[in-house]
Amino acid sequence: MPSMRPLHLNGKVAVVTGSGRGLGLAYAKALAAAGAAVVVDDVDAQAAAAAVKEIEAAGGRAVAETAEVGGTEAAEALVARAVDAFGRLDVMVTNAGVLRDRVLWKMTDDDFDTVVRVHLRGTFTCVRAAVRRMREQGGGGRVVVAGSPAGQRGNFGQTNYAAAKAGIAAMVRTWAMELARDGITANAVIPVAATAMTRTIPAFAPYVDALERDGTPLPDALRKGEGFGTTEDVAPLAVFLASDAAADVTGQCIGIGGDKLALWSHPQETAVAYADGGWSAEAIAAAWPVSVGRTPETCGIPAPRIAQEASR
Repeated sequence: MPSMRPLHLNGKVAVVTGSGRGLGLAYAKALAAAGAAVVVDDVDAQAAAAAVKEIEAAGGRAVAETAEVGGTEAAEALVARAVDAFGRLDVMVTNAGVLRDRVLWKMTDDDFDTVVRVHLRGTFTCVRAAVRRMREQGGGGRVVVAGSPAGQRGNFGQTNYAAAKAGIAAMVRTWAMELARDGITANAVIPVAATAMTRTIPAFAPYVDALERDGTPLPDALRKGEGFGTTEDVAPLAVFLASDAAADVTGQCIGIGGDKLALWSHPQETAVAYADGGWSAEAIAAAWPVSVGRTPETCGIPAPRIAQEASR
């Protein structure tokens, strides 16, 4: 391991959406501890105010903004809040999200639209507003968005959420190209942490409950075996990506959880076959099992190994 020096964000200003609790709060606290001034955004005004008090009690600087992420007006209000309070904007962290989990045939239009509006459209509008400000003021900037393993591999009952997160990953790859000349980086964090959402996974639920109830540390089987940890385990990645140390890191989907740090691959061709003059349906059917379709790609997030071991 190379020698490690503390990273600082002194003089930087960050907006963190959905930061009244959970992962967003962990991001906001870590950014503030590293020296950044932070705009804490949450639809729950009391949660946002409490987060600001917690950051200030630790010696950091923060202000609260209550905005329901999704539309342009909310995004522009967040950027304006940062500029009015601290004079600039250097880092946009989009974390706000909602869930409306249902299998495809039971998912309503509202279930789909609500999740896509907050996650996908909310990320787009917030990043667009932030980038406009960053380009205007000069000096580069950092965009850190929230992805998910569901967006990388799909997940049962999450058509809306997986689609939104996959779209966010695609936007990051696009923004990395579009923003390079302005010195603005764009990356996605793919977190795996003890949150209200992961508590719904039966294999994780007892450990999340014990952590929150008694402060019982997560076992190595989770921290190392599953790459599953606390929200505080995830937050340092946001600090790194917001820092000068990550000036050359862009367009990446980076996983973190527990003791695990990982780089997710971009979609790419894994098998190729050619036919002179093109392919007929019959030729595809004949070639599929012995060429490109010999080893099909898997779908879904693998079941936690800790659950498999417990069932033996």
